[in-house]
Amino acid sequence: MTDEASANTSTGRQRAAVLRGLGTHLPSRTVTNEELSQRLDTSDEWIRTRTGIRQRYWAEQGTATGDLATEAGTRALKAAGCDGVDAVILATSTPDHHCPGTAPDVAARLELGTVPAFDISAVCAGFVYALATAAGTIAAGIAERVLVIGAETYSTILDPQDRNTSVIFGDGAGAVVLEAGAADEPGALLGFDLGSDGRYKDLITVPAGGSRQRAQGPEDDPSQFCFTMQGKQVFTHAVTRMGESSEALLGRVGWSAESVDRFVGHQANVRILHALSDQLGIDRDRAVVNLDRVGNTSAASIPLALADGVNSKEIKAGDRVLMTAFGGGLTWGSTALIWPDINVV
Repeated sequence: MTDEASANTSTGRQRAAVLRGLGTHLPSRTVTNEELSQRLDTSDEWIRTRTGIRQRYWAEQGTATGDLATEAGTRALKAAGCDGVDAVILATSTPDHHCPGTAPDVAARLELGTVPAFDISAVCAGFVYALATAAGTIAAGIAERVLVIGAETYSTILDPQDRNTSVIFGDGAGAVVLEAGAADEPGALLGFDLGSDGRYKDLITVPAGGSRQRAQGPEDDPSQFCFTMQGKQVFTHAVTRMGESSEALLGRVGWSAESVDRFVGHQANVRILHALSDQLGIDRDRAVVNLDRVGNTSAASIPLALADGVNSKEIKAGDRVLMTAFGGGLTWGSTALIWPDINVV
């Protein structure tokens, strides 16, 4: 146990997971709406008016989720000023392999030793789920410091002929270091609201490749191994679920919507973010939006948005920050913190 954690215990201050550093990484290849319109029945105007996205980043051939995760993890560790953690949790729906998990390889590449490392699959809500898992691990005294990463290469599972999905998703990674501290200090994760509803699992899915619809051979329909989404129904569920979750979380931490300085929602669609802001009663100009530049990066969405918010000075030390996400499963979750004075790399 660190000296700080020991002091917290001895003085009776509640132990909590505290944000110490944030790092991100994007692939080098920029894919504009104009490029996509050359091979799809779409246009820059059609994409921007329906999603708010004007470009995204896709990994080059040979670059995998683990590569992006490793770079983001390296930067998060540098930002936190540490070279070791007690656990690694990777949120992703696009792992390097079905088996084994990607997190152990990332931990090894980061030279973190034989620490526990595992993947979490909650699609676009994965990062919030991973934060909650890390916070619980720290609160239980199992770990003093945890590296949490959200990383995706959705370009590897998109149907290149499906304009409804190909124009939305991008690749990227974001990571944070959480460390044992006190619940009343800036950066402490103040609480969580998590949920799921498997009755709607088919709204967001990759049909084939798992044990339910196994790969049999080259005669299989390749599109069955690609990401599919029923957009209109997803829109409705996303606004409803994130709205309810955010309201529950605000009640749990004792904040009003008016007191939220910055709202960081999953960067799925600008119309979803606007509808959600309106539903919660949070001014739209308090919402951090970066999907116009990176698209929907699923589990990497929130840490990438947080980093952009800090770099643009939209998020400042002392701000009350509300985060919420929604993804396939269906899954959703929210958390909040007072933003600390930390490095972003």
